[in-house]
Amino acid sequence: MKLKYFAWVRERVGTAEETLEPPDDVRTIADLIGWLAQRGEQYAHAFETPRAIRAAIDHTHVRPDTAIAGAREIAFFPPMTGG
Repeated sequence: MKLKYFAWVRERVGTAEETLEPPDDVRTIADLIGWLAQRGEQYAHAFETPRAIRAAIDHTHVRPDTAIAGAREIAFFPPMTGG
């Protein structure tokens, strides 16, 4: 699946997007964040506060308990502010 990173998540991870296949036991957005946080120092820094990360699956905002099965694209970004 394609993972996309935006704003400070992208800056901390060091890339805008990548294609990865998480292990079978990674079933939800929360699981994916936990797995990504273990991929190295940059990822650990980007995902150190999981509650601050927002996610979208195939351009639809989702909750952390949302299943990722069948997702083509998952995007991660910080909370947005209005102006």
